Amino acid sequence: MGELGREVTNWAQPPRPNAPVLQGRFARLERFEAAHAADLFESFNGHDALWDYMPYGPFHAASAYHRWAKDTALGDEPWFYAIRDHSTGHLGGVASFLNIVPSHGSIEIGHICLAPSIAGTRVSTEALAQMIAWAFEAGYRRVEWKCNALNIPSRYAAQRLGFSYEGVFRNHLIVKGRNRDTAWFAMTDAEWPALREAYGAWFSPRNFDAEGRQIERLSDLTRLVCVAFDPVLVG
Repeated sequence: MGELGREVTNWAQPPRPNAPVLQGRFARLERFEAAHAADLFESFNGHDALWDYMPYGPFHAASAYHRWAKDTALGDEPWFYAIRDHSTGHLGGVASFLNIVPSHGSIEIGHICLAPSIAGTRVSTEALAQMIAWAFEAGYRRVEWKCNALNIPSRYAAQRLGFSYEGVFRNHLIVKGRNRDTAWFAMTDAEWPALREAYGAWFSPRNFDAEGRQIERLSDLTRLVCVAFDPVLVG
């Protein structure tokens, strides 16, 4: 008989997402409510490319986005958060937990949509880092990130945050009438302590100059922890 895999001991099944607020220095994640839709629509409006790889959108009226929110974003799965920028008080994006499997300790972060006002900033980075931290601190063993294989910015974002590349599922989905090959990434509880340290070092005030420009890149810190790199990004 071959090897059977290591035995999982001293592990308890984690809860499903239940935190109404995740509070950080730059970002506040609030459990999504229909009342958030108007502010979010203003942040997203005029940036139709944000929806290119989403299974919904773009939305050309606040009422349409509000209807989508009521129909899609208010349930227990996906568990959506609206992302509030502390510096402006406005909402600048959404993200969710989905594919939640407490019995295996697995959870995914997805449905990420970030307005230009927060994309690539400490606000969006902290928002996603808070979700990752919640998952591991709640007891999850694995946090996943999946995206359209053609979505290079999302693949880069996954690698920057320290997700390890796990391959591409070909002909995985049909989205808006088009084929989707899906790139898979994940991080595990064994990698989390080192990634948590990397996040702490990057967010340190010492890592930013007087104009708020980073001194050391987050990707340079997290790459020391990744076990596999996306060949599309490093080739």
